[in-house]
Amino acid sequence: MSPANTPVLLLRGLSREQRHWGSFISQLQQQLPATPVLTLDLPGNGVCYQHQSPSTIQEMTEAVRQQWFAGGQQVPVNLLTLSMGGMLAIDWMTRYPHEIASGVVINASLSNFSPFYRRLRWQNYGAILRFCCQSLAQREQTILALTSNEFDSDAQLLSQWIHWQQQQPVSFANTLRQLSAAARFKPQQQPTPPLLVIASQADRLVDYRCSLAIHQAWQTALRIHPSAGHDLPLDDPGWLSEVIQEWLQGLAE
Repeated sequence: MSPANTPVLLLRGLSREQRHWGSFISQLQQQLPATPVLTLDLPGNGVCYQHQSPSTIQEMTEAVRQQWFAGGQQVPVNLLTLSMGGMLAIDWMTRYPHEIASGVVINASLSNFSPFYRRLRWQNYGAILRFCCQSLAQREQTILALTSNEFDSDAQLLSQWIHWQQQQPVSFANTLRQLSAAARFKPQQQPTPPLLVIASQADRLVDYRCSLAIHQAWQTALRIHPSAGHDLPLDDPGWLSEVIQEWLQGLAE
């Protein structure tokens, strides 16, 4: 498979689904017209909302790999991941390096390198504690406020997110399983495929220094966005799609 035809697989994070990529998918496809841009949901999220979320990142990786190969897709694949999805990417790249052409992790964190109060910024602990007592609409509003710096007050987007959760609700039990898996994940070695770390310096959910710690420990490529929130694909899809296009083009040269 030529580099231009190597597919890009997009994976999101905690309690989010493939529809949350929004316009980023189409913008990335415009930047990569010859490249298949594909998405999958983690068990417990999106079209897989009726499945039980695994309790470890490794089990999530196996579930996603099973979906990938069951769909007739081939390897290698380029992984493009956000938040907890970045942990799956690192696990996949570490345990099955021959299946991965490259990986991109956006606003990820690892317990190896960062303390808990940076992986989930301590300023948000009150909002997180209130989360379990909120209605579905209130929870989605909280998530939007914590993850976006550009659309945190967008009523139309919030309404859409609420509708998606009504259609394919992520259970509280699955959310807890995903949180537990993310908190305990600790890769035992550095991935060997090329890795790009991307961080939002103004991330209000996860301290961007968590991304810097991964970059510094493993000497990866690094790009930093100065103003976007945790959901960088939502806040600045144009910038991100250009960065990905440049990254993949550089690997092919």
